[in-house]
Amino acid sequence: MSQEQLNENLEKLSPLLAEFSQKPIRHCISGQWVASSNGETFRNNSPIDDSDIGEVAAGSAEDIDAACNVAAEAFDDWAVMPGKQRRELLHAIADAIVANAEAIALVESWDTGQPLRFMSKAAIRGAENYRFFADLVLNARDGLSLPAQQHMNYSLRQPIGPVGIITPWNTPFMLSTWKIAPALAAGCTIVHKPAEWSPCTAAMLVKIMHEAGLPAGVVNTVQGAGETAGKALTEHKAIKAIAFVGESRTGSEIMKQGADSLKRVHFELGGKNPVIVFDDADLDRALDAVVFMIYSLNGERCTSSSRLLIQKSISAEFVEKVKARVAILNVGHPLNPATEVGPLIHEQHREKVASYFDIAKEDGATIAIGGNKSDLDGKGCYVEPTLFTNASNSMRIAQEEIFGPVLTVIEFEDEAEAVEIANGVRYGLAAYIWTGDSGRSIRLGRDLDVGMIWVNSENNRHLPSPFGGMKASGIGRDGGDYSFDFYMETKNVCIATNDHAIPQLAKS
Repeated sequence: MSQEQLNENLEKLSPLLAEFSQKPIRHCISGQWVASSNGETFRNNSPIDDSDIGEVAAGSAEDIDAACNVAAEAFDDWAVMPGKQRRELLHAIADAIVANAEAIALVESWDTGQPLRFMSKAAIRGAENYRFFADLVLNARDGLSLPAQQHMNYSLRQPIGPVGIITPWNTPFMLSTWKIAPALAAGCTIVHKPAEWSPCTAAMLVKIMHEAGLPAGVVNTVQGAGETAGKALTEHKAIKAIAFVGESRTGSEIMKQGADSLKRVHFELGGKNPVIVFDDADLDRALDAVVFMIYSLNGERCTSSSRLLIQKSISAEFVEKVKARVAILNVGHPLNPATEVGPLIHEQHREKVASYFDIAKEDGATIAIGGNKSDLDGKGCYVEPTLFTNASNSMRIAQEEIFGPVLTVIEFEDEAEAVEIANGVRYGLAAYIWTGDSGRSIRLGRDLDVGMIWVNSENNRHLPSPFGGMKASGIGRDGGDYSFDFYMETKNVCIATNDHAIPQLAKS
């Protein structure tokens, strides 16, 4: 049955891919599809079988400049659009995303190698992002009433201006909506630079938005490399803020590039997230969560729990169960609904992930299972789901973000050592705690140096809640009103309520 479903999905995908192969993906500037000013393009290949998807316009500084100027011109009208009208438009975009959800999922799976079982939900989550922020539009500008004895203070918010949004390649559609939807709700105009390794669904998204009625110039998409298009965007004087999702090293470079123009930055960066399993946990549920949170999405997500911290008293038995589950993970074609792990995004990334197999052995860890490149019919950017054991927190496999289907096991004696190990990395994005002790969950919620903690749960998103990390994992928070704190300026107005005494100078 799964083979039949795969064939059906390939048949559905064929006309969608034809659109990308027949003509290059171009930039969308002021609602128009345009080639790069210098005529340059790059090839986009599928990580599934190395096949050519099509050409993509390679954005230059001139293209970024044109898009930024258009966003600046469109800002005044968009910023003052009545909230009710903007809300209706965002809901219309959400409706259009739902109508195109299957096509988005198929294309994204082919473009990224992510299994369809996960991508089929990504488009729906994208629509939910638009609906959630649409319903916050009417109150986005609201502030606080702050009375004093002789004055009345009140605050209000206004959109910061045109913003640059740079999104990653791992789940590009959903993460683009996660950034674009609140920016639009706040009243900002946008220049979007998608990842060059997964350009297809960004083009689909901007097309959907314009067909739903988005005014020209409000969202502009420029394809291309980070070193050229991305750098020009972060340095452009018309752009007031940069929202970036990606590697910590790249975030550091963006901060430097935007420093001269004093840009506000929001960074969702890397992670080396621990899942901490104590001996009093529901171990069957913990096992499910441990396997899911590293091997789903090919391990290519910032919140993946790539370090398993396991209490020594249960380590041997629990790790054997993890090993048994990893051994039977279904690695295959991502458009097959049965597939649980697909190919990595690009051959360059596969080489990076695979390099840690030798690093682990050199540092003295054990490859309990996996540890090799693999392929399907001699093609694709596949690696075996891998489990490292006998590891210490000082090893590179415990310290560095691998960003693949690779889990490192580290033992601990007690709660204090678990906290020490968990905090002993440069990252601080997320942590997962499995315990039957409510007091312990509260203590670890206090003591762990991370921005997000899930207790007895896998990663799940609650859109009003703050999302973001500490240390090298990021700056700022997404979600609910936290997003508006970034995309809007807060101002205070102070009004005297009586003729209070004013200090006098130079008056006899």
